[in-house]
Amino acid sequence: MTRDRRLPLPVVVTTLLLSLLTASLALLLRADAHGTGFLAGYAGAWAVFAAAVVALRRVPRRRVVPLVLAGAVAVTATGLVAAPRTSTDSYRYAWDGRVQASGVSPYDHAPADPALAGLRDDWLFPRAEVCERDGAALASLGDGRCTRINRPAVHTIYPPVAEGWFLLVHALSPEGVRHKGLQAGSAVLALAVSGLLLGVLRRRGDPRLAALWAWCPAVPVEAVDNAHVDVLAVLLSVGALALVARRRHLMGGVLLGLAVAAKLLPALLLPGALSGIRRARTVAALTLTAAATVALTYLPYVLLSEGSVLGYLSGYVREEGYDDAGAGGRYALLRLVLPDTWAPPVAMSAIAAVSAAVWWRGDPERPWHGALSTTGATFLLLTPGYSWYALLLIALVALDGRWEWLGVALAGAVAYLAGPVAGAVGVTIAYGAAGSLVAALWWARRRSAGRRPMSVEPRSVSAPTR
Repeated sequence: MTRDRRLPLPVVVTTLLLSLLTASLALLLRADAHGTGFLAGYAGAWAVFAAAVVALRRVPRRRVVPLVLAGAVAVTATGLVAAPRTSTDSYRYAWDGRVQASGVSPYDHAPADPALAGLRDDWLFPRAEVCERDGAALASLGDGRCTRINRPAVHTIYPPVAEGWFLLVHALSPEGVRHKGLQAGSAVLALAVSGLLLGVLRRRGDPRLAALWAWCPAVPVEAVDNAHVDVLAVLLSVGALALVARRRHLMGGVLLGLAVAAKLLPALLLPGALSGIRRARTVAALTLTAAATVALTYLPYVLLSEGSVLGYLSGYVREEGYDDAGAGGRYALLRLVLPDTWAPPVAMSAIAAVSAAVWWRGDPERPWHGALSTTGATFLLLTPGYSWYALLLIALVALDGRWEWLGVALAGAVAYLAGPVAGAVGVTIAYGAAGSLVAALWWARRRSAGRRPMSVEPRSVSAPTR
């Protein structure tokens, strides 16, 4: 009797969908589409991604991990096929790494500062003929030269762990590698997140959920092609929550502090990390360790720098309209029902309320559940305009399984890519649709839980202890 070596049909279907996803992402990143044109192709890749995740549900469990890993490698690799497509942030990363390697604090000089003119090259600071040809995509320095770095007249905004990453990539990259060093490093980090998610979910959940990160189109586009440092913060955040779930609060606090010192956004995870913890000693151990870690990472730069290590942070807050709701597309959903001036304080109050509820009523065995609620609610209340911020949200979705929150990540892409055309109305519609999906699924789950019959199985009685 011969053994049937044919692959099960669900494996074949999922593999074909992954092949289609990989091809579509590679073509999208290699093409010359911009703005809404890029968004159309990106939305198509998301549709294929959704189909692949659905198909994975029927794959036999013993084949899930190899398939998720193989798909992760293929999908992640597509981010290496082209130079950064929709963001220029990685050029600032490369510059900050170069500045640090020369022994200068990245917080002391803006890229346009003549004091650092000796560090300029023809890649980050092209010659005049390139400036004339590609002027729309470059920032002028006012002297006939230009730069690929955005906002060249302002100091860097990135926290110290991010700056350490930029320096490490610069030190390890061969001469003349340009954007490829940061992209390759980010690809390694993205795959590390996939592996970590699989490790956590194999012990505590369904490893199929790891595909929600590993195959998501946002990973090759934002984490790899655009090389956003958010992926480093995501890796540290997932590690922190995994440790907290195992009651290793001190080490979890260290990793959470490192995550905050990489991107600041993971500070939203603190209420989730504290889910259900009432013991003051444990709360202090986690929070104080995280705070001390952030302070210690800043200390070398404080000692090295002549000016503030906060860089352009306050200017960024003003530029994005977080301090003035009437200035842009922030607080879009709140502004439907509230005056503009009310939106910021109401948003802060709502975030505080959600955080308190997560901390008090959350499940300490699943800190990512509360972390997703807090982070997702913050996104819906603030309606950020940058799509790569949602990388953290996507990783939390993979840990928790509430797939509807992925709509918030797509809304961020709409706001970023179509915002210049659709304006505040487009941002409102995108986040409104995402919020409606989240609310509808939340209500449906509550009704389903309410209808569930009470168990009539007898409880097991444990033997008395002496």
